[in-house]
Amino acid sequence: MSTRTSAEAADLAAADTAGTDVPPRGARIAAVDGGTWREVAYLLANLPVTLVGFVYVVVTVVLGIGLSVTVIGLPWLGVGLAGARGLGRFERRRARSLLGVRVDEPSPLPSSRGGLLGWAWTRLKDPVAWRTVLYDFVRLPWGVLTFALTLVSLLVLWPLLPLVTRGLSNVDRAMVRGLLSPSDELERRIAELESDRGVVVDTAAADLRRIERDLHDGAQARLVALAMGLGLAKEKLLEDPEAAAAMVEEAHGEVKLALQELRDLARGIHPAVLTDRGLDAALSSVAARCTVPVTVSVDLDERPAEAIEGIAYFTVSELLQNVSKHAAARSASVEVWRTSDRLLLQVRDDGRGGASPDAGTGLKGLAERLHAVDGLFVVASPPGEGTTVTAELPWRGRPASGAKGTARPGK
Repeated sequence: MSTRTSAEAADLAAADTAGTDVPPRGARIAAVDGGTWREVAYLLANLPVTLVGFVYVVVTVVLGIGLSVTVIGLPWLGVGLAGARGLGRFERRRARSLLGVRVDEPSPLPSSRGGLLGWAWTRLKDPVAWRTVLYDFVRLPWGVLTFALTLVSLLVLWPLLPLVTRGLSNVDRAMVRGLLSPSDELERRIAELESDRGVVVDTAAADLRRIERDLHDGAQARLVALAMGLGLAKEKLLEDPEAAAAMVEEAHGEVKLALQELRDLARGIHPAVLTDRGLDAALSSVAARCTVPVTVSVDLDERPAEAIEGIAYFTVSELLQNVSKHAAARSASVEVWRTSDRLLLQVRDDGRGGASPDAGTGLKGLAERLHAVDGLFVVASPPGEGTTVTAELPWRGRPASGAKGTARPGK
């Protein structure tokens, strides 16, 4: 009397129930299904696809490296690497559609500066393109092998076809994941930092233009008028002393206004109170100039890095300007505190709400400035319910002895 495994007994029971024959268990393992045919299509296409990739790499990239001592070498190599990115994109799509491999697309390259050479240099630093070059270079013998084994299995080793194709396609899946997938978070971070660097440069240039405009339209124009007024007063000093005295008095008022404009401009660059006494005193000074009552709470046991402290100050300053100009609020609050290695600040008002980084008011520029230093910027502003802006910055602190002010719970 023969014995059967529990699996075979279950198969027979299912056959009795359905009134049909059940194929042996081994035959079901080797069954050819839709997934097998997709793998066959992928493996048979490996030879022509890898041949094209290999020839492309040799003609463009390898030749470009050889020509790197000439004028055309660098641009030629840049073009080759740009095309390699395209080949990698095609291979990822082919693997997704036929092998079911879910591989994210790499981050796009940052915008390049410096004309053709700058464009080529950006491509030379692209790790995605170089890994695609390696992928296309080493896959030619693998493409020949997979094509031959799959073809033999189709013609001669039909019962083993699913097993052969599954094993070969698993190697292909591993190669796609290993060489064509994004190089984890590091690559994305590099691309982000390249982009953020451009934002920082543009922001600095805009700040310089603003300072130049403020000087030209404000203090400089006032000082020119002051010089002209004093010149007229000098001419009238002997013939009309009273008129000259009135003109000198007017000039004195102009001097006071010019000094105030210069102080405001200097405060916009970097206020002395921030350098001397830290965020607590500096934000209290900003809050005092707001058109609505502002409560300030700073809970810091030491001072962050100078650059981070300056960004936090100007962020709060611009947010409170928005409160004065746009919020129609009755009151506002500013809170600053530290959590682990992050500096957090929150500005709230009870105004009309509806603020958005896409609707002007400088919020978009603030968000870009914070992102450039690995910060976060979140706006919650439902219409009619006020606005809450939360910002987060890296701490990057300095020794506690550098702090010249202490936090106060509120003003």
